[in-house]
Amino acid sequence: MEYIIKTKEAGQRLDVFISKQDSKLSRAFAQKLIDKGRILVNDKPSHSSYKVKLDDKITIDIPPPEKYEVQPENIPLNIVYEDEDLLVVNKPRGLVTHPAPGHYKGTLVNALLYHVKGLAAVGGVERPGIVHRLDKDTSGLLLVAKTDLAHRSLSKQIKDRTVKRSYVALVYGVLKQDDGFVQEKIGRHPVHRKKMAVIKQAGLKSREALTFYRVLKRYKDHTLVELQLKTGRTHQIRVHMSHIGHPLVGDRTYGKIQGSFNIEGQLLHAQIIGFVHPRTGKYMEFFAPMPTEMEEVIRTLSKGQ
Repeated sequence: MEYIIKTKEAGQRLDVFISKQDSKLSRAFAQKLIDKGRILVNDKPSHSSYKVKLDDKITIDIPPPEKYEVQPENIPLNIVYEDEDLLVVNKPRGLVTHPAPGHYKGTLVNALLYHVKGLAAVGGVERPGIVHRLDKDTSGLLLVAKTDLAHRSLSKQIKDRTVKRSYVALVYGVLKQDDGFVQEKIGRHPVHRKKMAVIKQAGLKSREALTFYRVLKRYKDHTLVELQLKTGRTHQIRVHMSHIGHPLVGDRTYGKIQGSFNIEGQLLHAQIIGFVHPRTGKYMEFFAPMPTEMEEVIRTLSKGQ
């Protein structure tokens, strides 16, 4: 790839400029490419802090992706339901859903390959059977397809927004309204490329996002809420709740670290999932109680009332 710096781009750091050209090119990844001499300025190696100038020629040489095979691993799984077409898995906090560059082991997919005889090939090598995902520190129910028929059907239901997905989360602050919704577009953060953000600026790539919330319990400085997703954007709940001033407890990416619950990662749990079975056509719904760690925080807050 080759770029010629225009007037409006001049003065930016080289790594920042690179990260803005493609959402797949994070600033950290750009810095690695620069350090390895794979990004040249006017055909010469440069450094991340270099301020690009008008008419500079930027050449990017991205190496081909490393080929690898996802290996089965004997990681314990909480399988809530299983038949010939699909599984419903209760994912624990801290478990990554599928392999990604730099994280090829210890994922839900590695565990599924060990425990399940067949997974849908539609998801590809990295995501066999995966229909949707949960963030690493979000616990709860996930759909997994064992057949291509199931994968196509469940993926379409998610795309058509007919899958019921209900979450429970603990947020900072006391919500005044008993229920409401957040309807704000979400896209890649214009500066911090590993983060998502509510996008209001014209010209920046974003997608519609809609989250409904309902208060379950109010505490002195916190609120327990139920959330319904009508769209499935990356980090949607975390971004939307932070946007309205109520970030999730434990969320180090989108909220300030407050309190002393000794929690690593956001307190967000996918407690209900409902869908139409791809083969039988019958509606199925499953429920998973909050994980112990989350219940303990709730009990602590209840004692302080």
